[in-house]
Amino acid sequence: MFPDGVAARAKLVALGHSHSWISRRCREDGPWRRPIPGVILLTKATPTRRQLMKVALTHAGPEAMLTGIQAAKLHGVRRLPPERRAHTLIPHRSKVATWGFAVVERTIHLPEPVEIDGLPVAPLARALIDAARRMDELQPVRAMIHDAVHRGLCTPEELREELAQASTIGSALPRIVIGALQDGVDSAVDQWLETVLERSGLPRPIRRAELRSADGESVGVADAWWPQVGVAMQIRYDEVSLEPDKAPEIPPLVADGLIVVQVSPARLRDEPLLVIQELRAAHHRARQRPPPDIGSAPAAPAA
Repeated sequence: MFPDGVAARAKLVALGHSHSWISRRCREDGPWRRPIPGVILLTKATPTRRQLMKVALTHAGPEAMLTGIQAAKLHGVRRLPPERRAHTLIPHRSKVATWGFAVVERTIHLPEPVEIDGLPVAPLARALIDAARRMDELQPVRAMIHDAVHRGLCTPEELREELAQASTIGSALPRIVIGALQDGVDSAVDQWLETVLERSGLPRPIRRAELRSADGESVGVADAWWPQVGVAMQIRYDEVSLEPDKAPEIPPLVADGLIVVQVSPARLRDEPLLVIQELRAAHHRARQRPPPDIGSAPAAPAA
């Protein structure tokens, strides 16, 4: 009847056991444990990960399902941060609250669960979005989502659909990562850059130009280049690389008289007005001196 050794107290009472009898068995010297009020662990041994998930589900109620990190792990995602808590989804009308490690989230968008190893689990795209909204660093969000997508466990479209109806609270990091997945990293960053360039009011630059000094030495690649004033923009593509630690290092653009504005993809997307201010300021400084003797040629697309 309780194959995982986890039972709701109400079910034990319905089987004819009294509350006092149950309480006695949950004392310090008894054979049972009460990890959460209303949920009984029918052993005094240290609970397994599966038992803890079952405790959280039992606490959350019959319509609950696992989501977040634990659900993503059950779906087969490998690159996940450590997590001891069990995050569950329940209908918005439910009154169950979070208790200790059992995190309960009420939602008006309750998905249809899938069953994995006998446990009700949210679809992977929903689990990833729910996990990412509770994370505060970009790298683990990127690693988790890229692992799921690149191994074919879910698609960018499924993630975008979930993100569109998710709460905006905590959505900044998953929006950065999923935006870069829309048509690949380059096209997402390119779209953000084009928006900045169009709104800047500056002359149209040369895109993806390899800069060369007067003696023909390569200076590097500018993502936007204004040869009339000697201003270049360089984007840190390693921020949206699948494996930043293994991404090629982007050397800074350095040459006599060259003015460089270096930005991250996240700033292009989230702080376009500030980036525009920096570009305008760079152009203003550049007009105070003669343009540097730097040539350019078309560069290969960003890797």
